[in-house]
Amino acid sequence: MNPELYLADLEAKPASLEGLAEALEGLDPFEGLPAGIRRVAFLGMGSSRYAAGVAALRLRAAGVDAVAEYASARLGYPPAEDTLVVAISATGGSRETLDALSRYHDKSPTLVLTNTPGSPVTEGVGTVVEMRAGEERGGVSCRTFQHTLALLLALEARLTGVKADVPGLLRRAADATADLLDRRGTWLADALALLDGPHGVYTIAPAERLSSAEQAALMVREGPRRPADACETGDWAHVDVYLTKTLDYRAILFPGSPYDEQAMDWVRRRGSTVLAVGPAPEGAHAVRYAGDDDPDVALLTETLVAELVSASWWAAG
Repeated sequence: MNPELYLADLEAKPASLEGLAEALEGLDPFEGLPAGIRRVAFLGMGSSRYAAGVAALRLRAAGVDAVAEYASARLGYPPAEDTLVVAISATGGSRETLDALSRYHDKSPTLVLTNTPGSPVTEGVGTVVEMRAGEERGGVSCRTFQHTLALLLALEARLTGVKADVPGLLRRAADATADLLDRRGTWLADALALLDGPHGVYTIAPAERLSSAEQAALMVREGPRRPADACETGDWAHVDVYLTKTLDYRAILFPGSPYDEQAMDWVRRRGSTVLAVGPAPEGAHAVRYAGDDDPDVALLTETLVAELVSASWWAAG
């Protein structure tokens, strides 16, 4: 793992997204999936599971029975011909995901998303879709997380039959990502100062984009090895609000929940520090970017703020 190479991986995000958009233009990577799928079971760990959780929620909202499982769980959906099992592993070698997937071979239709063609996770599966994120030389899943979300949006369109311009969305996300990178000189130093407290960083996001909070917290833990944890915005008032009373509480808020104001009311009363990535509620500092009023653009873009903060702290030691 290397902070300089990690930063280079982040700086390559816009071009990488453009490449994925071009690959998906007029091409459905999921066209080989069988008909008659009634339910979807996602398997993954870490960032893969974070992305899968959002994908499962969106599919359920569209009327598709879907769940995101810890690949390490011993219990889960039983194999069935109408259950599509989607295993996600950027490296293609996650032990837990390999073990979980083995229970479904020759019993359920299987699909793998991986950034490593020919890796162990691809053996014996029905459909393999490459993430096309390129090599992450920094050793941290950043572009693969972004590409996983993008491909799961394409899978959603396939399974629901709803037409969606995924390549167009990826290009808007590439523009938003480039905007944050190009203007980091105007916001990054302030973000670093705001979040640099003695008790770590807390990340907050609506359920529909909970992966952003989870991934952001992981980046703070994985690179600079600082304490960080994620919470869903509505749930925050039931589980994390207590921390604002006793800690120097500093948070990254990914706005868009109907419960943003509920959380911010406590934040204002207790003098806590919140950095909003996107439109800021009263009392929060803001980092804005092009397209931050589009929830799907936000889903694919907003973690970059935490990633750049993490890269800076990591490089500084």
